[in-house]
Amino acid sequence: MTNVLILGGTGWLSGRVARAWADAGARVTCLARGARPATDGAEFVTADRAAPGAYDTVSEREWDEVVEISSTPEHVASAVAALAPVARHLTYVSSLSVYSANDVIGADEGAEVSAPLQPGEEYDYSRAKAAAEASVRDAFGDRAAIVRPGLIVGPDDPTDRFGYWVARLALAGREPVLTPTLEGRVSQVIDVDDLAAFLVACGAEQLPIVANAIGDPMPFRMLIDAAREVAGHSGDVVEADDEWLLSHDVQYWMGPRSLPLWLPSDMPGFATRSNAAYRAASGPLRDLGDTLRRTLADEAARGLDRERRSGLTRAEESELITARRRAD
Repeated sequence: MTNVLILGGTGWLSGRVARAWADAGARVTCLARGARPATDGAEFVTADRAAPGAYDTVSEREWDEVVEISSTPEHVASAVAALAPVARHLTYVSSLSVYSANDVIGADEGAEVSAPLQPGEEYDYSRAKAAAEASVRDAFGDRAAIVRPGLIVGPDDPTDRFGYWVARLALAGREPVLTPTLEGRVSQVIDVDDLAAFLVACGAEQLPIVANAIGDPMPFRMLIDAAREVAGHSGDVVEADDEWLLSHDVQYWMGPRSLPLWLPSDMPGFATRSNAAYRAASGPLRDLGDTLRRTLADEAARGLDRERRSGLTRAEESELITARRRAD
């Protein structure tokens, strides 16, 4: 039986990876603080990764695969040092944010990454992931897969970004919905279950790979149109340009009073990364409609009009639409 250690294993992505490995017949162990339960059938090891000896128990056993997802460089460095002697392979979940710039369309894994974060420096996510990648390479060499996901989407997404659109369109029904200007904008996503399946495959096949785990770039208008179809939206789509939105305190990308996935126009490479390596390694990419349907079912179960971590409230949106129409 395959022995798999997941550092974490109780969050959104890592929990799905744990379940996918368990479904594949592996013996799964999750190491985490214990704030959330592990997937059914998994062994749970409680440990504070910031404490000395956090890996003492698991470093006494042999592992066919280790999955690491942390963006805390110190945690990753201590974990790989402790586990490299007893693990055959490690899959590290990095991020497309590890790259130092987003100005080149179609950039692949050879693009420059950020300078690794050094101890004592102010935290920076991109540099933290770069430091973690460096620790993984130093400890595991060609026994490691480094997977760089882009925007992860699908059911149970705790960020509320991608799901905002299909939920808002379903809630609006025949009424208008506000979007940024759609022409020329691009989006690029990866379904959480496709990513989980790929992470399992990396371990099962002991792949020595660096891969951008992301879907094909698509016009943002295509995403909105597909979401409208799934949601059954028949109202108007009211577009507003960047200057107008910013002047009305609407935020980019995520968070309260934002239009999720909307980005400044000076980041042309952000949602256009090459996924050729991922495809060459048989990384799965499901139909966008399937992801949207599963996401809408989850959003409906949680409440289309619930308080969200990202997006406009319906009241905020309606006020902005009125203001936009008056301006026209």
